[in-house]
Amino acid sequence: MDEAAQPAAAPERAGPESAGDVLRLAREARGLSLAQIADQTRVPQRHLEAIEAGDYQSLPSHTYATGFARAYARAVGADEVAIAAQVRREVDRGGRRQPEYQPYEAPDPARVPSRGLAVAAAGLALAVAVLAGLWFGTDLLRRGDSGANGGASTTVAAVPPATPVAASSPTPAAGGQVVLTAQGEVWMRVYDAADKTLYLGTLAPGARFEVPAGADRPQINVGRPDQLAITVNGSAIPPLGDGRRAIKDVAIDAASLIARGQGAPSATSTVATAPTRTARSRPRPRRVLTETQRANLDSAASPPRAAD
Repeated sequence: MDEAAQPAAAPERAGPESAGDVLRLAREARGLSLAQIADQTRVPQRHLEAIEAGDYQSLPSHTYATGFARAYARAVGADEVAIAAQVRREVDRGGRRQPEYQPYEAPDPARVPSRGLAVAAAGLALAVAVLAGLWFGTDLLRRGDSGANGGASTTVAAVPPATPVAASSPTPAAGGQVVLTAQGEVWMRVYDAADKTLYLGTLAPGARFEVPAGADRPQINVGRPDQLAITVNGSAIPPLGDGRRAIKDVAIDAASLIARGQGAPSATSTVATAPTRTARSRPRPRRVLTETQRANLDSAASPPRAAD
């Protein structure tokens, strides 16, 4: 057969078409698995699988998609700037992620209790509350009467012990400097109320970022909140999350962080349960009888016999 009659061979692809293909080929060239990349970058493996498949809709947002792809590229030695730009183009082609919502299903009217049943339940609850109040009130009156007849020692014992005051802990000022310090490699985005980005990237272990004092209601998106230490004017604030999932749209202004820190249980609150010793536990002094009183008691116990 003439060579001119042979069909032309299909042109070979110049290279991978998507950022996910570039990252996958670079990973396979290094002999790494997705689990190893996830352990190295602290990015969940399911998100890495979505990046390789180009499924950016399953990621929390397009910002997360770009940040995760940059971390993936650094781990396999690819050009993270080019990868980030390609991911943004692919996200724009696929469209922005629509907000997720759950449809509201109206309750079945047949399962809703009737108005009469609801009124009866409310009346029963009110009656129980009134009876409980009467019982406690009567018990308090009984205790008061017994205290009035029992002498000075009973009166002292009826006085409730003073409520112990927990040791005060230092509280940061209402407004001040917020500092974010990475304890491990942490990707985060900090932005204000106008969605203006104040910081976007990955903090290396030990690196810190100071939130501008004039920022308008700053918020944060962070992949590993458990690896991010937060202080307000040098005072530590509890972590924003346990690290099992990424968080977003969390306020990090000084007032919000101070309120979060004050809501944590105090370590000294258990000191207030120590029992208070009252006057009831003191031994009652023994009554001393005079000779006349003792003779009267003996006469009452052995009255004289009548004459025969």
